[in-house]
Amino acid sequence: MVQKDLPRIGKLAPDIFNETIFPKTGTPDRDLLVGPRHGFDAAVLKVGDRVMVVAEDPTFGVPSWGWRQFGWGIVHICASDVAVFGVRPKYMTICLLLPPNTQRSVLEEIWNSIHEECVRLGITIVGGHTGVYGGISYPLNGGCTVWGFAEDGKYVTPGGARVGDKILITKGAAIEATAILALQYPKTLTRVFGSSFVKRVQDMYWQMSVVEDALTAFDAGGVTAMHDATEGGVLGGIYEVAEASNVGVKIYLNRIRVPEEARKICDFFRIDPYKSISEGTLVLTVRPNSVENVMNALKSKGIEAMVIGEVTELKHGRRVISEDGKELELEFPEEDPFWKVFFETLEKPDI
Repeated sequence: MVQKDLPRIGKLAPDIFNETIFPKTGTPDRDLLVGPRHGFDAAVLKVGDRVMVVAEDPTFGVPSWGWRQFGWGIVHICASDVAVFGVRPKYMTICLLLPPNTQRSVLEEIWNSIHEECVRLGITIVGGHTGVYGGISYPLNGGCTVWGFAEDGKYVTPGGARVGDKILITKGAAIEATAILALQYPKTLTRVFGSSFVKRVQDMYWQMSVVEDALTAFDAGGVTAMHDATEGGVLGGIYEVAEASNVGVKIYLNRIRVPEEARKICDFFRIDPYKSISEGTLVLTVRPNSVENVMNALKSKGIEAMVIGEVTELKHGRRVISEDGKELELEFPEEDPFWKVFFETLEKPDI
């Protein structure tokens, strides 16, 4: 058996995770209801007569993004992993690491943004660690932990999809990839597309959250599984739900909205919008008789949603119907195409 290497960048492939991480998770505990699994971004613990949903995530910032954006992103990216279980995020700890020579004004801008978003979402910061350390180039959220509570049984997981469910997404494809590349390469893109277009694309950064999407959909009823489309994009997120739920899927590419901004940016950088990181896009499966309620609830919050396929029996496979009608097998992307472009742009001047 040939041993697969780690990815050059990004999350571990499912087989590496299952072989190396999953079998070695410390001491078993009967109160752990949902533990580490590929495609699950949070755990569920029984605490008395309630459950606690807890998630942890790292994030990093780059000066061209803006430090307010960095602080906002820490809160929303971490809180989204709890919200996709249908549970409101309530508490947070954070490990904020700063490189040498960081100005106090930078720390203040980051922390003010973190505080303001926690207030807006009703999250209490209960602890963490902040300091200056060598070996890093940019401010880094070394680990943000967010958790919330719910009644036992009043939550969903990415593994709850059922045969016959409809598959929906919110917003569209490549939300995060589009916004980050526009923030990273503004001069070049302005030369090609114009300043008003680039500003519009950069503002997509504020869509990189599924907290409101997930809580709104769950409250509407009939939701069986939710997951945010991070690394691997929309197709990666759908694959993870299908794998976690042990079901098949049938996806229609022509039903997946690719915003004009995303289409142009992805074409420019030659990356696949369907497989590119898309924090802010919620993937959810919904019982057929609840689809209208869920879509109306999302619409009432100004969140666009679309039905892009259905859940099938596993024996029928996991299929993607291309725009020209060809049937393709749905596979998890070995490497998100965004990362290669992102790190290449870090090394090139934006002139």
